[in-house]
Amino acid sequence: MSGVGGGTVAVLADSTVGVILLGCGLIARRSRTGGRVGLIMIAAAGCWFLGTFVAPFLFLHRGPLVHLHISYPTGRLRRPIAWITVMIAYAVSLLEAVVRTPWLTLGLAVLVAAAAVDVFARTSGRARKAGWPALIAALTFAAVLAFSCANLLLGWEADRLVLFVYDTTIAVLALVLTADLRSGRWTDATLSDLVTQLGGGGPGTGGLRGELQQALGDPTLVVGYWVPDQAQYVDERGVPLALPDAEDGRSTTTVTDGGEPIAVLVDDNAVLDDHKLVAGVSAALNLAVANARMRAEVQARVSALAASRRRIVEAADAQRRALEAELALGAERRLGQVARLVADVQRGSSADGLADVVAEVRGAQMELREFAQGVRPSPLGSGGLSAALPVLAARAPLQVELAVSVGRLPPAVEAALFFVCSEALTNIAKHANATRVQVTVEPCPVGVVTTVIDDGVGGADPRGSGLRGLADRVEALNGHFAVGDGPGGGTLVLARIPVGDGPDGRGLG
Repeated sequence: MSGVGGGTVAVLADSTVGVILLGCGLIARRSRTGGRVGLIMIAAAGCWFLGTFVAPFLFLHRGPLVHLHISYPTGRLRRPIAWITVMIAYAVSLLEAVVRTPWLTLGLAVLVAAAAVDVFARTSGRARKAGWPALIAALTFAAVLAFSCANLLLGWEADRLVLFVYDTTIAVLALVLTADLRSGRWTDATLSDLVTQLGGGGPGTGGLRGELQQALGDPTLVVGYWVPDQAQYVDERGVPLALPDAEDGRSTTTVTDGGEPIAVLVDDNAVLDDHKLVAGVSAALNLAVANARMRAEVQARVSALAASRRRIVEAADAQRRALEAELALGAERRLGQVARLVADVQRGSSADGLADVVAEVRGAQMELREFAQGVRPSPLGSGGLSAALPVLAARAPLQVELAVSVGRLPPAVEAALFFVCSEALTNIAKHANATRVQVTVEPCPVGVVTTVIDDGVGGADPRGSGLRGLADRVEALNGHFAVGDGPGGGTLVLARIPVGDGPDGRGLG
């Protein structure tokens, strides 16, 4: 503000402010975040020196200073009112070279305050924590402009005081903003809140994009997710994302994990020019993506568990119907025949009726015994797998090599493994064209594992109802069930079930 009050002291004071602006601009220019801010400060210093020695350009520095305060800390303008305010500031600073316009300058002061409040209010809560210095600096600069205008409009004739307040304020604000920029407080505060938000409970209702927009203070920011199968980025709706060209004025930042891309950020400001911020955002994104994948896996397991429970209920209902039909065709039919024979005996119409009754009763008993064997074989209950599997192997229509090296197990585990072997042998006999089967039941680090390997044609479909039912039975016991190709051809059926101490105190021994 040279020329106000005149004299060597005024020139010295103005030169000191110019040097401070230039020095702060050079320091900010070298920082990772303040590249554009530094350029604006250097431009303000140049205009300040020009006004010091060329009187018509006395207020030319106001354009860059308004630009500095409204765009701090990124150096870019994000709101329409900010653009309008800065353009008016440059226009008024040029107009002041021709005619003094204190009323316009007063209006500019009001506009600067309104733009600063608008930018601060529109910036989301997390970035807002670090935005207070920018707001206070802009409001202070607007107040100093208003004070200098009031001196002219109200005739206070306090030029020396205005000069001292104006120069001191410009110098102090430049130093404060530069120190704030160099401290990285804005970056650290943003990253701290961002990592806390994404790592604690995951993205809020606005999703990951909304969280980043709020944290970085850029409502235009877009997040693209890399899909390896499609070799392209997609947005949160799964729509392919077209990356902007360099001339579009938007920057892109690729986020990688282990050298592989996982996401891309497309923003409309320079906030991601800060390498520290990029590293922090990348870490937060990695954390958020990992959490999202974990939630997706949990959701998939929940869905699989619900489907498994539904299949178990349906299978149980189908088994009840099958049991009802088998009883009706077997034991109930024989018992009905017994009832008719008894009636004949009572009428004395058959001399051999009593013998027939005895034969039918014994036949019914045999069918019920065989039926019970199919539901739960008696050797399984009395002797475990080492007693029940040899009986099962003896009934198989092909050679079975059996190796059982476990003792008694919890009843549910024994039943599940028995029916795995039973269903596998039935499928092999029907479909595999095999001549030999190897059945092994042995301990493993987590419990017990059963394998059934045949020398047939292979190609078993694990999605079949029988094998799917076995998988549900095994997985209901927190086990693992798999069907695949055998080591020498044929089919391999594997069931692994964890075993601790059962309710009866029996484990693997």
